[in-house]
Amino acid sequence: MSQTARFQSFEDPSHREGAARIAALRAAMAQRGVAGFVVPRADEHQSEYVPPNAERLAWLTGFTGSAGTAVVLADKAALVVDGRYTLQAAEQVDTAIVTPVPLAETSAEAWIEANLPAGGVLAYDPWLHTPDGLARLERAAQAAGGRVEATPLNLVDLVWIDRPAAPRAPVVPHPESLAGEAASAKLGRVREALAKARLDALVVSDPHNLAWAFNLRGGDVAHTPLPLGYAVIPREGAARLFLDPEKVTEGAAAALDGLAERDEPGALPAALDALGAAKARVRVDAATGAVALGRRITAAGGTLDVGPDPITAMKAVKNAAEIAGARAAHRRDGAAVTRFLAWLAREAPGGAVSEIDAVVRLEAFRAEANALREIAFPTISGSGPNGAIVHYRVTRGTDRRVGPGELFLIDSGAQYGDGTTDITRTVAVGTPSAEMRDRFTRVLKGHIAIATALFPRGTTGAQIDAFARRPLWEAGLDFDHGTGHGVGAFLSVHEGPQRIAKTGTVALQPGMIVSNEPGYYKAGAFGIRIENLVLVETRDLAGAERPILGFETLTLAPIDLALVAPELLTPDETAWLDAYHARVREALADLVDAETREWLVAATRPVAALA
Repeated sequence: MSQTARFQSFEDPSHREGAARIAALRAAMAQRGVAGFVVPRADEHQSEYVPPNAERLAWLTGFTGSAGTAVVLADKAALVVDGRYTLQAAEQVDTAIVTPVPLAETSAEAWIEANLPAGGVLAYDPWLHTPDGLARLERAAQAAGGRVEATPLNLVDLVWIDRPAAPRAPVVPHPESLAGEAASAKLGRVREALAKARLDALVVSDPHNLAWAFNLRGGDVAHTPLPLGYAVIPREGAARLFLDPEKVTEGAAAALDGLAERDEPGALPAALDALGAAKARVRVDAATGAVALGRRITAAGGTLDVGPDPITAMKAVKNAAEIAGARAAHRRDGAAVTRFLAWLAREAPGGAVSEIDAVVRLEAFRAEANALREIAFPTISGSGPNGAIVHYRVTRGTDRRVGPGELFLIDSGAQYGDGTTDITRTVAVGTPSAEMRDRFTRVLKGHIAIATALFPRGTTGAQIDAFARRPLWEAGLDFDHGTGHGVGAFLSVHEGPQRIAKTGTVALQPGMIVSNEPGYYKAGAFGIRIENLVLVETRDLAGAERPILGFETLTLAPIDLALVAPELLTPDETAWLDAYHARVREALADLVDAETREWLVAATRPVAALA
């Protein structure tokens, strides 16, 4: 079976050169008289997915996760990662050189406070840290008796001899028929927000916000259609875009004509200086605005206002065109995923399918619709114990066969021009154990609790996160990730500010799309996750004294009935699962081949038929 995918690499991350690379970094530190250097997994825009030339953390340590921070001192180094990456970090880095540290035990700042030598200087790149992040580093260094210092050049870049060039993918217009709103109208809304906040200008540092506000898409990073660049939107006057001119296609140039002035990225510092010289009050995004941006403005005499970019909240609420696109994308994607699940049911029991085979086959099914632009993230394809690694990424070195008696977890998503998808399914290969069925059903109960939740307007994701956890808590179990993240409209699969998590403090609003993905992970044995995307919508509730919201489930694909323990479901939960499967069957039957359709009918049969 072929093991080649168009959008995903299976090469093994290597830490074989980690010792030499960290030694080179330490030499650079010593030359500059600093005791330590901080290497976050970030680019100049604080993005989750970064271009190859910004993969400093992966190059230095071998760790390929989407979040983490390394702190390198002269005699020790730590890599701090959250619960998603604890197992992955331990497997990918050379632990004789770098110590993986779970965030739940120690933050990067706490590690710095405990280990930075007294009087030591902790160096950092001001383009890779936000003001809030820098403040935490400063407090930690001061508590250790040291201080922080910005470096004019990133020290990793100085020793990364074969560092890739900056990306130059084409920037293209995103059709208004899919965007649902003209860029001029969006910019008008941004200016209204600036006026309301008494701001003179906004620096757009988040490429997602730039893409949304100007109805542009690009390809500078993997899996997300982003053009990397900046914009300055003044309260009055023309907006300015700072994009590499070689990236801007004729179509994009025509769309921007009369909408915004265009400059090379090298013109941004002068533009910030001009804002400062005009004594402007300038908003820089707290989440993505680098320290270097604000310092430029204040040094020139301006007033820095660090806060949320108003575009982030606007982008989160999808309009009618974006919602229609999401529904169409999920129906198309559901057909591809269902074809894959039917194929897996035929092939996996005989031991013929590996984790990489599954990734390749699923991508092929998606591509056959002739609408796939990219995958939304590297597919998580975990068999048996690999499924217990929350953000596992299969490589040729870790690839294993999907074996009988095991669970197989596949978390994947797609980028279509009309929408972004994200779906996780866990399937039993052969006969599952009683423990597997119990854990799966508890996860399913939590998933249904979110899917059926009704809540008053103003409710945050943190307030309903526990709905997904209660069935697990009742058995003394839990999972170490959020229950849901926001999702973009042909943009990032991980979009804020909304989320269903203990940290989800933003109120859910109609038009927001979030994931519903509770899970359970038994280290060394198996992982379970059931993920659908849901749309926040208004609900008519008789007798309600407040506006009530609920969720429409967008994702369409069967949930493995072989893992369901009917005796653990309430009648209402059983009714939800039957209704969901009936909807899946009706929506997808005409989009799949006859063999898959036959499998689909069996896979979506009523729970009562399981006995």
